[in-house]
Amino acid sequence: MSIRLDGQVAIVTGAGQGLGRCHALALAERGAKVVVNDLGDDSGKSTNADAVVAEIEAAGGEAIGHGANVADYVQVADMVKQTMDKWGRVDILINNAGILRDKTFAKMPLDDFRLVIEVHLMGTANCTKAVWDIMREQNYGRIVFTTSSSGLYGNFGQSNYGAAKMAMVGLMNTLHLEGGKNDIRVNCLAPTAGTAMTEGLFPEAVFKLMAPESVSPAVVFLSSPDAPSRKVLCAGGGSLAVFKGFETEGMSLLPDNLSPEGIGAVWDELNDEKGMRELGAGFEQPGKFAEQAAKKLGLG
Repeated sequence: MSIRLDGQVAIVTGAGQGLGRCHALALAERGAKVVVNDLGDDSGKSTNADAVVAEIEAAGGEAIGHGANVADYVQVADMVKQTMDKWGRVDILINNAGILRDKTFAKMPLDDFRLVIEVHLMGTANCTKAVWDIMREQNYGRIVFTTSSSGLYGNFGQSNYGAAKMAMVGLMNTLHLEGGKNDIRVNCLAPTAGTAMTEGLFPEAVFKLMAPESVSPAVVFLSSPDAPSRKVLCAGGGSLAVFKGFETEGMSLLPDNLSPEGIGAVWDELNDEKGMRELGAGFEQPGKFAEQAAKKLGLG
């Protein structure tokens, strides 16, 4: 299967360097026309974005740059308008822009917590909202959110970042359901890469192994016509894995054991992984609980 994106238009945020730059170049190599977004200066000009545009054009591709701050919806809307004015469609959105403000929760100013949420979560929501109706009208769209192992599992000193990154999974789950009838497929990428954001976090040898170029094939796959939806694809250093969120089968404590003590008494059974499964949507959990309760009470 050869993946080509000829005639498609992709927006990549935070694409002036690091992972975003590699994503933009990889999409352009497969034929996509690319909007290279990277935070601009006071005039809105982004030198980094312009440099990546030049790389794409030098390789025979088409690209434009834009310096929108993803946390500002007005700027994001202008970026999407310029995209539509030039190419008339948006097929792919890669939400990659992000920042770090690492500190333990005890020492973290709430302003730093709020700023990371604004850039990662609201920045992603802003960009997705700005293209959502376009993709619905086209009956086609591929959207990638950037989550992180820090959100999926936690990481010391990254409460703000982890909270924002786990929010990507929740947003994906719902937009997968809402976009399905219009062939809008929404996935998450959980990258591990040696970039300016992660420099100093890995030993030097590992940092070099985790080149950002090794992550971008996953982005191209998630942007393709045959992409899955509602998946969390983890990628780094040439390895890939899929994160899944499972729920144990659980049990009803009705009619006599529904108490804190009753929960404690069956705690090991509640944690039993036998019968554990991935739920397809939030309503499946109350459905399961209602079925268990009915069975326990002899109602079904």
